[in-house]
Amino acid sequence: MPDAKRDLSTDLGLVLLAVIWGVNFSVVKVVLAELEPLAFNALRFPLAAWVMWVLVRHLPGPRVPARKDLGRIVALGILGNVVYQLCFIFGLDWTLAGNASLMLSTTPIWTVILSAAVGHERVNTWVAVGVAGTFAGMILVILGGGDGFDLSSQTLRGDIIMVFASILWSIYTVGSRRPVGTYGALRMTAWTLWAGTPFIFFMGVPDLLRTDLTMISVGAWVGVAYAGIMSVGVAYLLWYRGVQRLGNNRTAIYSNLVPVAALGTAWVWLGELPRPLQLLGAAVILVGLSVARLAQPPDPS
Repeated sequence: MPDAKRDLSTDLGLVLLAVIWGVNFSVVKVVLAELEPLAFNALRFPLAAWVMWVLVRHLPGPRVPARKDLGRIVALGILGNVVYQLCFIFGLDWTLAGNASLMLSTTPIWTVILSAAVGHERVNTWVAVGVAGTFAGMILVILGGGDGFDLSSQTLRGDIIMVFASILWSIYTVGSRRPVGTYGALRMTAWTLWAGTPFIFFMGVPDLLRTDLTMISVGAWVGVAYAGIMSVGVAYLLWYRGVQRLGNNRTAIYSNLVPVAALGTAWVWLGELPRPLQLLGAAVILVGLSVARLAQPPDPS
């Protein structure tokens, strides 16, 4: 029973993560109307890092990782918080929103491949079916939406970068598996954020200096707080907890639940009714997620 309760709480946490990231699309859209992307990151990442410090400062146990793990954790922090974020921002700028969503939806595929390659988890048939199902559902959601989708030479640069971003997030997920098991999700979230935040902040300083922060609206500041505390701090913590308890592959599949959450958010918040093909895609994603999640547990690493 305790294991069942723990799994349920982890699943609910990952559903919450998908909702957080789904809402974040609309939040970021509002904030970027007033702030440059790098300035936006320079504000939200220190906020997320500070929140993690508040949470871990009284946590019993090690304050810093063991020397043998330090290099790996710093590298993961830079990979997941700096390189990935840059690829995401510029890739999205150089391609269509529909293309970007489709390229990022390949994350579970790369995660399954990498997990098998390093010996973390075997490629379970039903997990593979679930991954394929969520990817097919993503295609239906994108084709049914109005964000645009066009694989052409004009979008090729951005499409390649978004695929690279997807691979980077998969490496970040698989590479975190063992240190998360050793130190726990909360410490790993804090340490990797602290490793990446200085780079994110200093890259955004020039844009911050050119921005009159007194002219930023209250709504935009609320968006910065949400994007820092929720979409980075809380969401990364939930992601790491999923990796720790469910394994790489099952956690990664939840990333394709984000567009379902985004559809629901746009419906409730903006009054945008989902189109029939989008609803079909959402249903396929949910079925694929259920198939993968109910498959046999991952082999212990």
